[in-house]
Amino acid sequence: GDGCGHTLLTLHSGTLSSKNYPGTYPNHTACRWHLRAPPGTSLLLAFGDVDLEPSERCAHSSLLLADPEAGTAYAGPYCRNASPATPLLVTNSSTVTVLFNSTSHRSGRGLLLSYATSQHPGRGEHPPGIQTPPPQAVVYCPAGCKDIDGDIWGNPTQGYRDTSVLCKAAVHAGAIADELGGQVTLSREKGITLYESAFANGLQSKRGSLSEKRLIFHKGSWAPSLLSLLPACSDVLDVATFNASSWWHEVDALGQDRAWVAERAALGTAGHSWAAEPGSEAAWLELDLGTRRKITGIITKGSSEQHDYYVTSYRVSFSRDGKNWRPYRGSGGQEDKIFEGNIDSHGEVSNAFIPFIVARYVR
Repeated sequence: GDGCGHTLLTLHSGTLSSKNYPGTYPNHTACRWHLRAPPGTSLLLAFGDVDLEPSERCAHSSLLLADPEAGTAYAGPYCRNASPATPLLVTNSSTVTVLFNSTSHRSGRGLLLSYATSQHPGRGEHPPGIQTPPPQAVVYCPAGCKDIDGDIWGNPTQGYRDTSVLCKAAVHAGAIADELGGQVTLSREKGITLYESAFANGLQSKRGSLSEKRLIFHKGSWAPSLLSLLPACSDVLDVATFNASSWWHEVDALGQDRAWVAERAALGTAGHSWAAEPGSEAAWLELDLGTRRKITGIITKGSSEQHDYYVTSYRVSFSRDGKNWRPYRGSGGQEDKIFEGNIDSHGEVSNAFIPFIVARYVR
């Protein structure tokens, strides 16, 4: 009877959907989401999509918003013939229960809903699937935009085609962390002939043709330029020294030596890169920046098409003195964050550090 689909709920914002959204939701299901904001704040709910099969009094499928403490309904029931009057619902409560139910039906995409709190002016005006922002805007994107339906075209360097799903593109650009959401500043600039695809922050964008306008993200945006670390601006940080747990001393079929030493890990190095000794466990690569720096992201690349070696996932730890190390856990996480790495040996993959790191050493 589980009718819950994609769900990411945090104290300040979140995104939820019915099961299979935007495909037809299943028969005979039920789901309840309990939303709770900090005391003294109120919840604002944005209806991204409510497409439930019509019926008298929404008896076959319904969306109902209720006050869990008073036991009364805020709004609804909603379905296709009784849809919300406006895309934004401002409540006067810090708690709301969202109830979704279905019986037998034939059609309907289901529901997509986001929320935020009154601590964020302007939030809720833009449901997670928004596609047309004003020329210049400050937009609040709720947590959970990464896994909603919709495409993005472009990458953090060149910007995004203006038909891209806005908040999903903001996650791809590293402007916000999907697990927290947040405010982003963006502008619409003149479009370009071709938008190149890229894998960044766990999302794959698409390659797309000319559009009239493109989206440029200004908060937390950084541009990529093997391995690079990124400061707050778009420059790539210089690495003073590379170190590693081990390195591979290869003897090829012709008896020639090839050393896959740590120094070869710099992005842009011609030929082979760094590789740990075959069979080694818990291998690491260490970068010494020479002094403490503010680091906002990392770019990784495989060894080259010729060798076809690459890292598919990794953890990051950092240190100010090279002795005491802290694992990177992202935005309030309790576990070490695992970054999605490369899927081939030639493409570059970007990952943002939100919050940023201040350190001299990175592993």
